[in-house]
Amino acid sequence: MGTPMRRSTVPNWHVRRTNETMRLIITTFVGIIFGFLLGVSFPKLSLSKVNVSSNIFSSIDLTYVEDKHSGLSTQALLNIWSHLRGRRARKSNDTEIWVPTNPRGAERLPPGIIVPETDFYTRRLWGLPGEDLIIKPRYLFTFTVGYEQKNNIDAAVKKLTENFTILLFHYDGRTSEWDEFEWSKRAIHVSVRKQTKWWYAKRFLHPDIVAPYDYIFIWDEDLGVENFDPEEYIKLVKKHGLEISQPGLSPDSGMTWQMTKRREDTEVHKDTEERPGWCTDPHLPPCAAFVEIMAPVFSRDAWRCVWHMIQNDLVHGWGLDFALRKCVEPAHEKIGVVDSQWIVHQTVPSLGNQGEAEKGKAPWEGVRERCRNEWSMFQDRMTAAEKAYFQAMGIDPPNSTAR
Repeated sequence: MGTPMRRSTVPNWHVRRTNETMRLIITTFVGIIFGFLLGVSFPKLSLSKVNVSSNIFSSIDLTYVEDKHSGLSTQALLNIWSHLRGRRARKSNDTEIWVPTNPRGAERLPPGIIVPETDFYTRRLWGLPGEDLIIKPRYLFTFTVGYEQKNNIDAAVKKLTENFTILLFHYDGRTSEWDEFEWSKRAIHVSVRKQTKWWYAKRFLHPDIVAPYDYIFIWDEDLGVENFDPEEYIKLVKKHGLEISQPGLSPDSGMTWQMTKRREDTEVHKDTEERPGWCTDPHLPPCAAFVEIMAPVFSRDAWRCVWHMIQNDLVHGWGLDFALRKCVEPAHEKIGVVDSQWIVHQTVPSLGNQGEAEKGKAPWEGVRERCRNEWSMFQDRMTAAEKAYFQAMGIDPPNSTAR
């Protein structure tokens, strides 16, 4: 005889009811999730119905919904879970800082902590920072110096008030000797051997470093200042609206251009007459909009432009004086020579002596040859840059204004 088979005591209708209950629970769960996704996506409804459908349903694989047992597959549940986790992650990333308008490289910083500019103000090592400075100098006076010209520099610095920060660039490497002057202990000293004024200017006078100063003096060392008062000079610069200027040169100074020669009958002049054929336009250098590079004075705004124009490898600055006018407008009104505050150019060839003798040439001859070459190179670069710009803009390039 066969073994009798045990029959289930659970009715079939009860099994079916249990399965239906499970489907109802799962369907309810899916409905809740669906409703949640619809709610968080609702702001996008006003933009595009297509976007809503793609945003909601792209994360749910509908091919799995119609599973014969539960109405929803494991894969669909994983898709929903992944979508929720992704939203939480994006919400968390919203707390990361990224401000495109911040200075380049500082996009991850909160704008309130950024200090984009600095200065040459010295600070104490103790006390509260807000109490460090009794006065903030408004003007920066720089000299490129060798120790042999110490008396010239001493005479000039003694004319400066507390409104000036003093910055010395030492091309001969001698800095400690300057401590014989009391003021030297308050000055800023930068020493790199055998470098020029414009080499220093490009590297240490970035516009964001000198931003606190209204005017920046970038002077040679061989200038007599017996008839020069820096505070009076600045008053005249402001009075006549000069953005780029220099003191007049005494008639017995070594000079190249008539524009920089001092006049005795005026406070300031902005134009002159040169030798025939030298000026194609009375508003252009060297008859106007022109100062030399030995003793220029720049406003803060003008210097920001000039600094960017200084070439990194052309260190003597020859040709730069003809291009200064590109940084102010109208140049023939905002560039001028202050006659009533004048100086003497002593023409000491100190920097030339820092060169090296080559091929039978004296040190100064090699330096002078490079000066001339740099002038030609600067002209070519300016002309090429202007031409490239106008061509890129689809404009016929005008005649180059770089001399």
